[in-house]
Amino acid sequence: MKIAIGYPPIDQLKGVPLLSQNRQFQYFNAPTYIYPMVPAYAASLAKERGYNVVWMDGISEKKTYAEWLTELENEKPDYLMMETKAPVLKFHWKIIDEIKVKFPNMKVVLVGDHVTWNPVETLDACKVDYIITGGDYDFLLSDMVDAIKNNAFLPGGIYGRKEDTGVSIDPKWLKMHKSEISGEEAYFQSGPLELQHNLDDLPFVDRDLTKWKLYAYANGNYKYTPATYMYSGRDCWWNRCTFCVWDHTLNPKGFYRRFSPERLFAEVKHVVDNYGVKEIFDDAGTLFVGPPLKKFCELLIDSGYNKKVVFGCNMRLNALTSEYYRLMGKANFRFILYGMESANQFTLDKLDKGLQVEEIAEGAKMAKKAGLEPHITVMLGYPWETEEMAQKTIDLAKDLFKRGYVDTMQATIVIPYPGTPLYKECVEKDWLQVGAKDYEKFDMRAPVMKIPFSNEHLYELTQSLYSSFFTPQYIFRKVVSVRNWNDVRFLWYSAWKLIGHLLDFDKEQTRVNWLSPKFWGNALKSMFGTAAVAKKE
Repeated sequence: MKIAIGYPPIDQLKGVPLLSQNRQFQYFNAPTYIYPMVPAYAASLAKERGYNVVWMDGISEKKTYAEWLTELENEKPDYLMMETKAPVLKFHWKIIDEIKVKFPNMKVVLVGDHVTWNPVETLDACKVDYIITGGDYDFLLSDMVDAIKNNAFLPGGIYGRKEDTGVSIDPKWLKMHKSEISGEEAYFQSGPLELQHNLDDLPFVDRDLTKWKLYAYANGNYKYTPATYMYSGRDCWWNRCTFCVWDHTLNPKGFYRRFSPERLFAEVKHVVDNYGVKEIFDDAGTLFVGPPLKKFCELLIDSGYNKKVVFGCNMRLNALTSEYYRLMGKANFRFILYGMESANQFTLDKLDKGLQVEEIAEGAKMAKKAGLEPHITVMLGYPWETEEMAQKTIDLAKDLFKRGYVDTMQATIVIPYPGTPLYKECVEKDWLQVGAKDYEKFDMRAPVMKIPFSNEHLYELTQSLYSSFFTPQYIFRKVVSVRNWNDVRFLWYSAWKLIGHLLDFDKEQTRVNWLSPKFWGNALKSMFGTAAVAKKE
């Protein structure tokens, strides 16, 4: 039996869809390919269980949709698993219907945060066979195929069609759902979703099977290549942020699980020894802290692998002490990514970030002092934030750069993905400036929430954050920090990515782009001060 795990290319003009392993969907003009960890584990586990598995990421392989479809025809898998998100959902509905016409016997399985939130909507909209809900679809894909093959009961958390005679469901757990179109009972749910799998039971990702080199270079998180992703937990132990769709669908509150430090370290050794990996980024929502982090760092240090590989991770700004940062520095952690989101305490509290504004600079400062390279993510476009509040966030970001506390940053427009408390609040309070189901517009190219100033001005504010790079202090520090070719290459790649991010707000979309006099005006102000620019003007 053959199982394909794939990402079909999406024909559109907005750039590369950042679909895999991504909580916040964007189209990128400067291509970025993120290793999709849970699908990769799904492929590896299915292979371990004896299935013939094929990896078909047409996006990272830069295939056309026609080329990808031809590959699918040649491979003829019995099952095809696809991951989806709200902004590409309608593309996938159309693709699934085309696949089912062309390959009627192929079973199409859909996974992801949006279909976990509302599986019936997608069952109504296209001819998908099964939807696996929740974040453990690596386990559940193999469990489901095993059950169908052996005529055993399906595991919980799976949705399908009432007329499907090829499945067995435990009667005590069977639940029927009505079509939102016909009102008739049309779909089954195999039972309650249980996210209780032990992650240590997963095999190492089979990086040959999953074509790891596709994701080893074009990624702004990497300074040393070839590099790769890991995934130490599902997904974030804080697990509360109201805008994070994974926290409220795939791995909701109370279901955080992690690998043991020993298991994570074993896979580190595996990729370093067998693939020559030079840098690893762990993309759990937040890396584990406390004794597990201490143990993991000690394993890296005591084994000498801290001299063989560089490590990076996501972290909360107020999660660690200076002692832990020093230990991470000794273990050769480099890149550390923080979700700053806003410099306004009202917003941080409303997002349930559990963070005080004064902790932002302090956390980044401790990391920088320990030798790490902090990166902050910032969001603008909250319905409750005035222009003055947005400017406060920009000012703090620029100050962090000026003081040398952060090395890089990313600015985005906040998006209330369906399934999040923020989306629910938007619907209840009439905050959406688009239709509640205009999912294709939830792609960060433009705000979907009503804001107290113009959309165009929001684009200008978002781009002005990138002018934070243009300070004499920051540029001087970067130039004098160059020690080797890796530093030169990383600076060049970062500059290219910066231009790409500015082009993500392209002229047709926003009428504000990197050629805008306003952007360069902000840059000049950052470099020379407001008075100097005013005098020049």
